[in-house]
Amino acid sequence: MKRPRRILFALIDRLRAAKNFCKASAIKTPLSRHAIHIHRKGASSLPVQIGETAPDFTVKDQHGRDIRLADFKGKRVLLSWHPLAWTPVCTDQMRALEANFDTFQKLNTIPLGFSVDPQPTKKAWAAALRIEQVSLPSDFWPHGGVAQAYGIFNTQDGASERANIIVDENGRVEWVKVYPSGQLPDLNEVFQVLKKQPSPV
Repeated sequence: MKRPRRILFALIDRLRAAKNFCKASAIKTPLSRHAIHIHRKGASSLPVQIGETAPDFTVKDQHGRDIRLADFKGKRVLLSWHPLAWTPVCTDQMRALEANFDTFQKLNTIPLGFSVDPQPTKKAWAAALRIEQVSLPSDFWPHGGVAQAYGIFNTQDGASERANIIVDENGRVEWVKVYPSGQLPDLNEVFQVLKKQPSPV
């Protein structure tokens, strides 16, 4: 009974945190060549640094498929982190990934829509949003384990920060930006980075 109770309590915490994310106001920040970190109360640590080897992971997406970072070597990977499913900004963030899926393909990039929501939640949410091409991995158990490895887990909220992290073709962190929770990430700045010359092998 312990595991179901832990899952139930985690879902309750998630609903409470969702109220805070829905109330957050949008804030604009400039594009930078360097990692940008918006410090928020409860943030576990600083995000991964540019040039570091990206932490590997194996998680399930909304379809129940195993998603492994190591499987994407030779391609860039966008880890698009959103705090919680079924919230307005997160919804727009994932819809933007789906709407621009063809552009990501042309740029040799795999977009992944990460959050700490359980896999069944990601499945139902993706179906409601008609997200069919973009993979939405679940970082639910161990809770927020991947977000913690990337330094973007917020212990106070029990969810990840809102962030975009680009991993290059060789598995190194290429670009990092952590956003205020109420800000919708601008994909144009992501595309600017992706259009740069790929890293040498």
